[in-house]
Amino acid sequence: MIGFVPQSPTSSTCSPGPNIDVTGVHPVVPCVYKLTRESVSAAKQEERQMKLDGLPSSFFETCTETDNKVLDLPLSELVQRHNAGSLSTASILNAYGKKVVSAQKATNCLAGVMIQEALVPKVPASPSGSDCTDIPEQRPKPLSGVPVSIKDCIEIEGYDTTIGYSSKVNHPASSSAAIVRLLHDAGAITHVKTTVPPGLLGMETSSDLFGRTSNPYNEKYSSGASTGGGGALLACRGTVIEIGTDLGGSTRIPAHFCGVYGMRSSIGRFPCQGALAPIPGLESVATICAPMSRRLEDLEEFWKRVVEMQPWEYDHTCVPLPWRPINLQATKLKFGVVWEDGIISPSPACRRALELVCDALEKQGHELVDFSPPSISEGLNVGFQLCFGDGGAGFFKPLRKDEKLDPVMVAVRSLLGMPLWLKKFLAMVTRKTTGDEVWASMLETLHLKSPAEERALVVSRDEYRAKWHQAWEDEGFDFLLTVPHALPAIPAGTSEKVTLVSASYMMIFNILDYVAGVLPVSFVDRQSDALPKDFIKSADYKNMGLISKGAYSVYDADKMHGLPLGVQVVGRRFEEEKVLQGMKIVEDALEGCGRKFIPREF
Repeated sequence: MIGFVPQSPTSSTCSPGPNIDVTGVHPVVPCVYKLTRESVSAAKQEERQMKLDGLPSSFFETCTETDNKVLDLPLSELVQRHNAGSLSTASILNAYGKKVVSAQKATNCLAGVMIQEALVPKVPASPSGSDCTDIPEQRPKPLSGVPVSIKDCIEIEGYDTTIGYSSKVNHPASSSAAIVRLLHDAGAITHVKTTVPPGLLGMETSSDLFGRTSNPYNEKYSSGASTGGGGALLACRGTVIEIGTDLGGSTRIPAHFCGVYGMRSSIGRFPCQGALAPIPGLESVATICAPMSRRLEDLEEFWKRVVEMQPWEYDHTCVPLPWRPINLQATKLKFGVVWEDGIISPSPACRRALELVCDALEKQGHELVDFSPPSISEGLNVGFQLCFGDGGAGFFKPLRKDEKLDPVMVAVRSLLGMPLWLKKFLAMVTRKTTGDEVWASMLETLHLKSPAEERALVVSRDEYRAKWHQAWEDEGFDFLLTVPHALPAIPAGTSEKVTLVSASYMMIFNILDYVAGVLPVSFVDRQSDALPKDFIKSADYKNMGLISKGAYSVYDADKMHGLPLGVQVVGRRFEEEKVLQGMKIVEDALEGCGRKFIPREF
């Protein structure tokens, strides 16, 4: 291994020596070298490639007709066949492994490869003192044979959990997260870990540690963040389920960008113990684990089977709430439609996708009502202050000095580091010169908080939640519909222009702790979704705030042609079963109008 800088044992902060093993569990030897970011990143990428190169030669071949039949199986049938013994683990991994290899080549979506370990059959030990070699009959397992990829912030015993930081390499987890233990008990196959940006915050999945993960539909565009690796892998059919996390849309943004499905639950419904958060200790806007899939029926079936495994027995933070079957197919429903967040108006492409859904639902006899909710910018401002109340210490501390960050987080760090008097001055100037109240408010409020200030913000959050609750009660909605994001997938390297605030259509539901799911509905069309000629000279553009102008500066329907477009379906707290049904109603309505989403084959 090259790139080590000699250090005296007393001055070094690392534990492994020059013969470091980055594959997972490794012995601790006397420290002689200080590991640099470059050497750690190079070694981690080399280890990943060695794992791929060590796969059976068949994994590098084109999928056969038999492989494609395996890939086309819905989750429920895959489980049934695997439990019955008519479909082997090796056959499943041969099919999905081929897609893993091709997905990595096309998008760079993998943080770790565990396929070799999954290929080794786990034979139960025979009873003590017995020479019997028969394997005892086992009860069918609810997720038997299902490939599940794991975001690289969720702990798996014996493997690193990097969270995208090079400083986290060579520190394998001593135990697995609750969801991983549940998955293994349920018979699932955890075959790969997927890429993340450093610290999990940003609009793109790119890091010094693993490189940039691209969008399968167009390599020049982002796969989203922070579960961008999982979104890309799903779109490439390299897994059935991805276990991601969501603080401000981190599963729903990749679902929207990559044309797959994702749903955040309310806090306590899905096991999260052992998933490392981007801002450790933050409870006021909590990070939750959230599954993603490439088929809606698989997402619902997975949710049902996880809850039936009684996750509260694996994770003490889970609410002991059984699965509650619900069927709304014959029910006429009331949908509230949030067309604007008051910060960034949806681009023509994203607005058209929402219009398609509204039109399809109306044709099915459902009621659609335009809804102006309590100020989203007000709620977002409270949420951002809570997230960065520690001045960003929890997020920035693990970074090495020269480690590359998502540009959007570079901007956040710069803002947090400004003296408060300067930010207040800039806010005053912004109000006078542009009238942009949203940006001015962000400038003067995003700073280190005292304990008393944080508690006051929690009170403000709860008051804000009460406003939403009352507004929803007054209208009597079954669901809300919104765009997931104002833009389709953004060009690589443009997140600083788009800003973290652009996640408002998603993050607001984390602040409220509402259930929110994203499903793909259409694709960008260069003609239908183009901006008007001379848009920059129009009154609409001139009336935009600075945040909105920055986001629109990267929108180009011609270049974005063919990128997926999603829609977000929102329910209230602990309505996971209902929201999954709402997503199905939307999908069925689109199919009934001849507008079924058909993903591109990779």
